[in-house]
Amino acid sequence: MEREDLGRVGIWTFAFDGQPATRVREAAAEIEELGYGAIWFGEAFGRDSVGQAWLLLEATRRTVVAAGIANVAFRDPIAMAGAERTLGEAFPGRYLLGLGGQRVDAESGEMDGYAMPPVGRPVSMMRGYLDAMDAVPAHGPVPAVPRRRVLAALGPRMLELAAERSWGAHPYFVPVEHTARARKIMGPDAFLGVEQAVVLDTDLERAREVARAHVGMYVQAAPHQRANVERFGYGEDASGGPGGGPTDRLVDAIVAHGDAETIAARVREHLAAGADHVCLQMLTADPAALPLERWRELAPAVL
Repeated sequence: MEREDLGRVGIWTFAFDGQPATRVREAAAEIEELGYGAIWFGEAFGRDSVGQAWLLLEATRRTVVAAGIANVAFRDPIAMAGAERTLGEAFPGRYLLGLGGQRVDAESGEMDGYAMPPVGRPVSMMRGYLDAMDAVPAHGPVPAVPRRRVLAALGPRMLELAAERSWGAHPYFVPVEHTARARKIMGPDAFLGVEQAVVLDTDLERAREVARAHVGMYVQAAPHQRANVERFGYGEDASGGPGGGPTDRLVDAIVAHGDAETIAARVREHLAAGADHVCLQMLTADPAALPLERWRELAPAVL
């Protein structure tokens, strides 16, 4: 897998989890035909990341399928290494493993003779998890090409680890300023695939309502995301807006909203700041709905 295999723009979504497998296959095939270079999906309380990846890979022929991210808290590194090798062998050059999350429910030590990564601060934990994955012996065919992994990285130390130990970084919920900082920290060689939330709606009030709900959820429930926006000067904006929610300034920095050309302009800003790839998370009033119509509408402008 090379950078150009993902194209400049992809799709990022949680919406597959609420759809039957047949519908997911149909949607993935259409996303590929529309020309998006990669399909990224999150992992929370729906399908297992490995099973979701297999479903999407089988439904497509050339599109890169990227776990954005597979949560390290949900599986030990032995299982993750085995899944990575299997998907890499079955779909050469099309599976990109993103790793993130935090292991908080297991103790350091050994499992069946294999060293387990430490539980603790995110950077040391992730370094240990990668060490443990790399130490798992291969008992079957080993891919001839290097495995590709990216890390969910926001802060400087995790970005440095991403450049040192993986293909690169997959920042989520970030302003364009973060993209420029990430490129500076990681250097020119690391891959940088940035998630960008968008609302395709020219009604400003309605678009901001959808965007504000998305931003408010993260700054209230995800301390690492709030800390990251504070790092870029948005500390007072996290709760200085209507009803104690985020301000328009923060909402507009995190979510691109408006017509297709406005969203395309935000994509260009990330690319100019150093991103190799931008994956677009389409937000709507119904988070569980599959926004196929909007993906169709957006494609000509961003591709």
